[in-house]
Amino acid sequence: MKKIEAIIRPEKLLDVKQALDDLGFHGLTITQVTGRGAQRGIVHQGRGGETVTVDILPKTKVEVVVPDTAVERVIEAIIRSARTGNIGDGKIFVIPVEEAVRVRTGERGDVAI
Repeated sequence: MKKIEAIIRPEKLLDVKQALDDLGFHGLTITQVTGRGAQRGIVHQGRGGETVTVDILPKTKVEVVVPDTAVERVIEAIIRSARTGNIGDGKIFVIPVEEAVRVRTGERGDVAI
């Protein structure tokens, strides 16, 4: 099993959620986060003509645990649904998951996800 963490633009969340749903992955965790990457923020024109740099931007983190066999399909679905082609589209991280346990039933492994 792998945990896929995708940091995406907040406005792309519904598209990513639908793409994962279409693949049959309904369980996910969404967290509103802030951060910066290669984009290093955006510059706004402030009052009086002064420039203001906002270097910590709002992003959305989507977490989903999937069987090893589904990792590439999920990554591709996230890329297709989250990409705008502009800097700041986000990152995807793939993390090994040793075990998953469904609290309600005690089921373990792939059936628990």
